[in-house]
Amino acid sequence: MSKRHGGKILADQLAINGVTRVFSVPGESFLAALDGLYDHDIQNIVCRQEGGAAMMAEAHGKLTGQPGILFVTRGPGATNAASGLHVAMQDSTPMVVFVGQVALADRDRGAFQEVDYRRFFSPLVKWVAEVETTARLPEYISRAFHIAQAGRPGPVVLALPEDILSAMADVPDLAPAKPAMAAVDPARAQALLTRLLAHARPLIVAGGPCWSAQAQADLEALATATGLPVAVTFRRQDYIDNAHPNFIGDLGVGMNPKLAQRLRDADALLILGARMGETATNGYRLLDPAAPAKTILHIHPDPDEIGSVYQPSDSLVATAPAFLAALQGAKGQFTNPDWTHAARADYTAWQVPQDTPGAVKMEQVVRLISDRYAGRALFTNGAGNYAAFVHRYTRYHGYRSQVAPTSGSMGYGLPAAIAAKLAHPDRPVICYAGDGCLQMTLQELSTARQFGVDITVIIANNGRYGTIRMHQENHYPGRVSGTELFNPDYVQLAAAYGGTGHLVTAIDDLNPALDAADQGGLHLIELRLDPSMLSTTRSL
Repeated sequence: MSKRHGGKILADQLAINGVTRVFSVPGESFLAALDGLYDHDIQNIVCRQEGGAAMMAEAHGKLTGQPGILFVTRGPGATNAASGLHVAMQDSTPMVVFVGQVALADRDRGAFQEVDYRRFFSPLVKWVAEVETTARLPEYISRAFHIAQAGRPGPVVLALPEDILSAMADVPDLAPAKPAMAAVDPARAQALLTRLLAHARPLIVAGGPCWSAQAQADLEALATATGLPVAVTFRRQDYIDNAHPNFIGDLGVGMNPKLAQRLRDADALLILGARMGETATNGYRLLDPAAPAKTILHIHPDPDEIGSVYQPSDSLVATAPAFLAALQGAKGQFTNPDWTHAARADYTAWQVPQDTPGAVKMEQVVRLISDRYAGRALFTNGAGNYAAFVHRYTRYHGYRSQVAPTSGSMGYGLPAAIAAKLAHPDRPVICYAGDGCLQMTLQELSTARQFGVDITVIIANNGRYGTIRMHQENHYPGRVSGTELFNPDYVQLAAAYGGTGHLVTAIDDLNPALDAADQGGLHLIELRLDPSMLSTTRSL
């Protein structure tokens, strides 16, 4: 062995763990790490603001199943990244964040940009630590990769004092992290399935982390073989082909009222990987933690999640893919097919577009784009009322065709689209964003252009924070306060970033804009929406 500076040790350990891409906003606090990356074939996506960079890293983790890697500098850089870490924690996405820190000798003196990261990040991540010895870098990095992927995945933070990174050490590398996965006894899986099938009104609810294309195929096979209905949780609609006759919709914001009632009426739930939080249960009103009044069979990779909100009737510590794999060839048939057929009919009826005001209607836009790119595109979005149209009217087919924050974070769609195109350069990537949502991470258009990322951004422009306005009208009708927006000229803005802008003022304008986007490049397509449209079901 020979001595290496801490940044080189860090970069070598990333390569050993199979890292091929990192996201960053550079800072002088981790210059040695940047130097270490110089010697590796690890792409560094240099972003414009740490919040966008963190969301890109989080989306990368969603898309690949491997920890998204983020580098940010001390103080403002670290605190700017907090929004993306919150997404990763709520969405159960593996992520490792390296934060520059002041020198060890200067700590606890209120040094320039000093932050106590253990105190700051502790509520937002699975684990946060600060490395105090250069020789222990491999140990800390290995632990970070293990924790980020173990049980319920999530983000971890390692603070790196600049003198620890620049110091020399002679230390061996550690092998790549390989988190242990619980095996599933097929007989045990069969027993849980048999118990579910004994009920008259059961539901399978799929969601949570650790899914795969194979898990999607296994879930579809299980639904076909048994006749059981399958719902998914918020922004997990790509866990099953929406064309499958047993798919009945998503338990999310703005869910089908008939699906909500069906969740309430169900006498048994097989929960595959999901936590059944506030969004899936409409504020815990559809499923009362104190008295769920139904059989709950909970499959989750983290034992700490089982029983944390809902007391299960039975449970299994395992990933949903492992459980589904164990059920291959399982026996049993649901004896009340009318329950499934009625639920599917409710979903099909919910898919029929409901007319909203204006020359450009979101229900028409989303349905046109969904049909045009069926089975090909990867769709991203942030948060806002426009997203309710995306969820309701997009038909997802393949696994990982939907990338969106279950945390409901605005600004997510654009950074996620950049990460998605980098991960899948052969697929069309369509980003949906509201005018308010887009402007929170708009500067990352520069990142897209710098790295040659060809994406199409559909901007739902209604001149307001639509979700807040909707709630405002619910609680304080007619008293508009703090929800109006001034917007830039998005066509000119696209040109300023080296892309192409398109203004859609009638639905007939959309296909020509998409034709142009399909030729490649960065395209912003602005939809001029009627501001009286509040949601998929309500207008002023």
